[in-house]
Amino acid sequence: QVQLVESGGGLVQAGGSLRLSCAASGRTFRSYAMAWFRQAPGKEREFVAGITWSGGNTRYAESVKGRFTIFTDNAKNTVYLQMNSLKPEDTAAYYCAAGRTVPTPSPTAYAYWGQGTQVAVPS
Repeated sequence: QVQLVESGGGLVQAGGSLRLSCAASGRTFRSYAMAWFRQAPGKEREFVAGITWSGGNTRYAESVKGRFTIFTDNAKNTVYLQMNSLKPEDTAAYYCAAGRTVPTPSPTAYAYWGQGTQVAVPS
């Protein structure tokens, strides 16, 4: 069993930055690959970035590559998403997820999900 709690969302002006945090707990959480997804109103849930706890494997959606960075702090059992150069189209609820596979964009590969944190970037 894995528990995930996101934090760090908020309202940021276009061009600004925000860092999301995902605190993981549970005896076996280190066995899982981690990812961030987002979902805007009326849209499908969309893969944003993924990572393994070792940091050796990362993957990014093309729409965020060069602007967002995913990384871990293993001592704090936390996965971060650093978001720079934010755009209005980044507005969404952001979810942390854990799954057994190497980071993949498919939401169905992830067994555990956080509650979500809202990011708003007004135009």
